[in-house]
Amino acid sequence: MAEGPAERPRARGLDEVHAVVLDLDGTVYLGNRLLPGAATFIETARGRGIPVRFVTNNPTRDPAQYARKLTELGVPTPVDDIVTTVVAMTGWLLDHAPGAAVYPIAEAPLVRALEGAGVHVTQDPALTDVVVASYDRGFDYGKLQAAFDAIWFHQRARLVATNPDPYCPLPSGRGEPDCAAIVAAIEACTGTTCEVTLGKPDPAMLDAALRGLDVPPHRALMIGDRLRTDIRMARRAGATSALVLTGDDGMDDVGAAAPEDRPDLVVDRLDSLLAPDGWPAGVDR
Repeated sequence: MAEGPAERPRARGLDEVHAVVLDLDGTVYLGNRLLPGAATFIETARGRGIPVRFVTNNPTRDPAQYARKLTELGVPTPVDDIVTTVVAMTGWLLDHAPGAAVYPIAEAPLVRALEGAGVHVTQDPALTDVVVASYDRGFDYGKLQAAFDAIWFHQRARLVATNPDPYCPLPSGRGEPDCAAIVAAIEACTGTTCEVTLGKPDPAMLDAALRGLDVPPHRALMIGDRLRTDIRMARRAGATSALVLTGDDGMDDVGAAAPEDRPDLVVDRLDSLLAPDGWPAGVDR
């Protein structure tokens, strides 16, 4: 069990970290551009024998696509080092709803992952045990009707979601409605409540990233650019947290953040965490 935020030890430098978990967009890269200092930090951590894992709430790509993108950007990465909400949801269904018939409101990567893992995927509301809501740019009234029928009319299906994000930011500065918007539509018409929402800030994502490493969360360093997802997950799990100022949130956001969203460290770029004399004192809480 993860230690509470008040009791958790805070690493004072990279040498005290047993695993690094990195957000991707806004932390390692921005769009199709590797961010300054990212490759140096990752190479140094790996060179010191510290495993590096990558997590993202975006379920529109397969883990292999993320691994290929990182490799093409100059950070060679095996697919097993990538944990997405596709991976997390597939694992959750296998563990918590074995044999269930699943209706996914999702894009192709999640559907492929479910079918590949042997999950029973159905389009029939009368047979559906679990409705999985996810980021879906093909969401329409027909899909909402199917979810409504499975949950309300047939009174048999549960509602779960891949991630809590209300929108997905785009490199252009615009955004697209994300999973939370679809969940809200289903909840509004069925009167149900989503039972499980995976993805950051749920500590289950950090647990998934650390699986197989024999590293407890309080020995991990979680780095990201969003206070309410990356940093909140780290705090809830008991990991040391670092906000990097290359993406969404800045120092003004840190000053206005709720206690559970305040990071241990704030750095301009990833390689700032390689300071030879350890890390700064951190953010006053």
